[in-house]
Formats: sequence, structure tokens, C-alpha cells
Amino acid sequence: MLLRIWAVIQKEFIQTFRDRRTLAIQLAMPMIQLFLFGYAISMSVDHIPTAVADQSLDAASHGYVNAMVASGYFDVVMYVASHHDVLDAIDKGRVQAGIVIPPGFDALVERGDAQALLLVNGEDLFTSQSAYNAATSVAKAHAISILMEKATCAPLAAASQSTLPLDARIRILYNPNQDDLWFIIPGMLAMLLQVQSITLTAAAVVREREVGTIEQLLVTPIRPAELMLGKVTPNILISIINLLTILGLGVYWFNVPFQGDFWLFLWLAFMYVFSGLGLGLLISTVSQNQRQALQLIGMFTIVGVVLGGFIFPRYAMPPLIRIAGNLFPLTYFIPISRGIITKGVGIESLWEQVAALFTYIIVIMFFASRAFKQGLD
Repeated sequence: MLLRIWAVIQKEFIQTFRDRRTLAIQLAMPMIQLFLFGYAISMSVDHIPTAVADQSLDAASHGYVNAMVASGYFDVVMYVASHHDVLDAIDKGRVQAGIVIPPGFDALVERGDAQALLLVNGEDLFTSQSAYNAATSVAKAHAISILMEKATCAPLAAASQSTLPLDARIRILYNPNQDDLWFIIPGMLAMLLQVQSITLTAAAVVREREVGTIEQLLVTPIRPAELMLGKVTPNILISIINLLTILGLGVYWFNVPFQGDFWLFLWLAFMYVFSGLGLGLLISTVSQNQRQALQLIGMFTIVGVVLGGFIFPRYAMPPLIRIAGNLFPLTYFIPISRGIITKGVGIESLWEQVAALFTYIIVIMFFASRAFKQGLD
């Protein structure tokens, strides 16, 4: 019995080491996941990109902004003129939070009824939670320090003041109740479209190669470009049907509001599907069998979800990790999906992501077409 088992073990070892590409993928996956969880994932979000509309420009307003920055949770990346400009910067994805300080802030602090407004992008759950907690604690600590300074300079006046001289008003935009589904559904649509378009295309091409029917197709008058178009068209239809199904369930069953233009979203989603088809074709050309294709698809899915900003915000990741995330179309479509569904913004606020996605599609389809043609040859 032991000899029979040993014979099977030897056979499996020989087959495993013969398929070196599959073995390399299996050995690389744990290391990739370790680096992803070690560098790209952080449950504590800090250094939130922030815009400041300081309409007071006095010592009290500078002190408050400096206290927010010193906390390490907020990084001031731009100064703007008004409340409207802060909203515009958040809509376009340039910042994730904004501080609005009213005129005469110094006098308001002296009277003990100063209020500073913090606007937070609620489409990102981790950002909104971290910003809310940090702003509340920082404002309270800063107000106590002001009160202690007053007590040092004028003990009687400070003793007569029963409330803190400064209060932070925090407004969560687009998702005021911080509902998890409002955050998850737009990202899930982007993830499902990518996974399906890649999986269906790669599996279809590799299956043709494995069973030998692709050679039969090549002896027909069909050209490689026509064959590629014919292979991906059914997958486009299936992906769009699944998109509409998930979107309908999210809106009408789970009551996730759709704030933007549906036809704009549908057109951009249709364009986004082509990026997944290109990746699927590229994977199919480097995969010798369906097992390799599925492993590569799994690796692309895991890495893309983490680096694309589906769960964790990209601005909190190290620069090299963010650059690596640009290799996945999910990175470009998640801001589009959340921008249209959650924020209700139009193409004027999303043109940078749309242009990047369009460029990505051209590049990936070019390389996928060349690799597909060379693989057929």
C-alpha cells in the first residue's frame, strides 16, 4: 500500500514541477498578499488631504488649522476662498476633507462662541470615520488649551466661562449616516465588472486552446481581430446585464440612492468593460491552461481590490503602492462609480479619471491584441 501511495506522490511531484509557471504563481501569491497587507492596508486612516477656506486669517484661525495639522490626521494641500470652493475640491476628488473658518474668528473665540466647519467626503467610510473622530478630539483639546491660556492671563474671566470657546461642526457629505451599503455598492459594481469581464474572456480563449478547437477556427477565413471581437461580445452583454441587476437590487432593494446621471454611468461602465476584456485576453495569452488562468485572475482580483481603493483609501498608501495600483482599471472606475452614484457629479468633475481610463483601455487593448495575434501565430 505504501509503495502505491509513494508512486502517486512521485507522479504528482513530477507534474507539479513540470508546470513551472503554475508553481511560480502558487509560491508568489502568499508573498504578494503579505506585502499587500503589510504596506497597503491600514485600518487607521491619517494624513487626510484637506482644503482650508480661512475667511478670518487671524491668530485664532491659524492656531486652529495648525492644531488640526499637528494631529497628523489632516494634511492641508490647498487653500481656497470659500465654502463652495471646498465642496468643489471634494467633488473632484482633489481633497477628502475641508475646513471652513468664518470671518472674525478671533473675536468669536474671545466671546466663547466660535464654530469651525469641517466637511468630510462621506463616500469613503474609513476617511469619514477617522476624520470625524479626529476633528472632534482635536477641537476639544485645542479649545481646552485656549481656556487654559485665558486662565493664565485672566483667571476671573476664564473662571466665569462655563463652556469651551471653540466648537467643531462636522458635516459628512453624501453619506451623512455613514451607511455601509452606500459605500460598498458602488465599489462592488466596479469590482464585479472587472472580475467578470476578465474571467469570462480569459476562460473562453484558454478553453478553446485546451480542447484544440482554436486551430479549427484558424483554418477558416476569419481574421484574428474578428475572432477576438467575436469572443468578447457575449461577455460584454453578460457583464452589462449583471451590472444592471446589481445596480437595480442596490437601488430598489437596499435603498442605496443613485444621485447622478444613469446614462452617463452606463456609458462609462460599458467603456470600463473593455479594460477587463483587454486584461482577460492578455491573461489568456500567457496562460497555458485554465488552471493557470484562474490563478492569475485570482491574483489580479486580490491585488486590484486592495490597490484600487475598493475598501481602503489610496491616498493612505505608500507612493510605490499607489503607482502599482495604476496597473488595474478598478483604480480609475471606482472614483467614477462613487462619483456618479454617491455624489451625483457629472463628467466635469470626473474627466481626469475618464481620460485615464480611456488611455488605459487603448494601451491594454493594443498589447492584448498583439499578444493574442502572436499567440495564434
